[in-house]
Amino acid sequence: MQTTFVASGPSSQSEQTGRRKDAFAAVQEERRAAVSAAKKVSDLKSRNLFAAANGNGNGQRALIDALVNSKVYQEYQRAFTETTGLPMALQPVETWQLPHHGERRENPFCAVLSQKSRACAACLQVQERLCEKAAFEAHTVTCPAGLCDTAVPVRLGSRLIGFLHTGQLFRKKPTRAQFERAARLMAEWGVAVDREALKRAYFSTRVVSPRQHESVVKLLTIFAQHLAILSNQIFMQQENAEPPAITRAREYIHEHHAEKLSLKQVAKAVNISTFFFCKLFKKVTGINYTDYLSRVRIEKSKNLLLNPNLRVSEIAFEVGFQSLTHFNRVFKRILGQSPTQYRAQLLGH
Repeated sequence: MQTTFVASGPSSQSEQTGRRKDAFAAVQEERRAAVSAAKKVSDLKSRNLFAAANGNGNGQRALIDALVNSKVYQEYQRAFTETTGLPMALQPVETWQLPHHGERRENPFCAVLSQKSRACAACLQVQERLCEKAAFEAHTVTCPAGLCDTAVPVRLGSRLIGFLHTGQLFRKKPTRAQFERAARLMAEWGVAVDREALKRAYFSTRVVSPRQHESVVKLLTIFAQHLAILSNQIFMQQENAEPPAITRAREYIHEHHAEKLSLKQVAKAVNISTFFFCKLFKKVTGINYTDYLSRVRIEKSKNLLLNPNLRVSEIAFEVGFQSLTHFNRVFKRILGQSPTQYRAQLLGH
């Protein structure tokens, strides 16, 4: 396992590529700029070098979703978090969502950081660098605020399909000077929060000794090997169960979900008659085309709701809904709460 320290000074900034500079760090308070930055981050991740090197991104997402919903993963995650007190998440390589945001074990200090676009951008950049370093073995980085995050690769043969994440911890007790540096950095990022509350959150962060941390990483590495075996079984089931036309249809829907996308248009894209496509899609996926498209759009909206600078109405149109009322109705039907309630829960309001 390797460890990287991520600096916050000018040298770190100079290492970032032009596209990464255009990520969430470019987001300003104006809503138009926020929408533009969200698009740039999404585009950057969709072109992520890992996704390009390891096959179809949508297929990887489906595989990771199947793993996350498996009994093996859920039982291990529960045992890991209860034993260590640390968060754990499994994410595909091309995601741009913070791995622990909104989770029960999320570090309170990190939760405060995620509320501002510039701070969120810095966290996303740390996560991206972490995943680049962890393509072949477990890797740990230390963020500008002094907290450590770890990623462990999950591979299907030679293909990298995702990462097990944990962290938001200190490997030695933080000092007052360390907190002061973190507080100044947060002020530069525009994070306005009560200083005493920020201090309590910072010093309540879990401290794990280097030896304990090494054991935690070893546990995740062993589990990643188990997930590799399970992912191979799921992959074979998916390959055998789903007709290629439906796979192509799913990909087309994910690529064009923000457009006014009709059943006829998707059927034409995969060279199947509308009538046959309608029957086949329902048979394979278990839901009709309209419901599937709505669920894809809702999943996309969940990521955008992480950005507090975006209006719910802007998000609704951004992901392809033609009216705010329809978006609210579908969101509540699928997730059991309104977009506003969901956002408040994520951001801790």
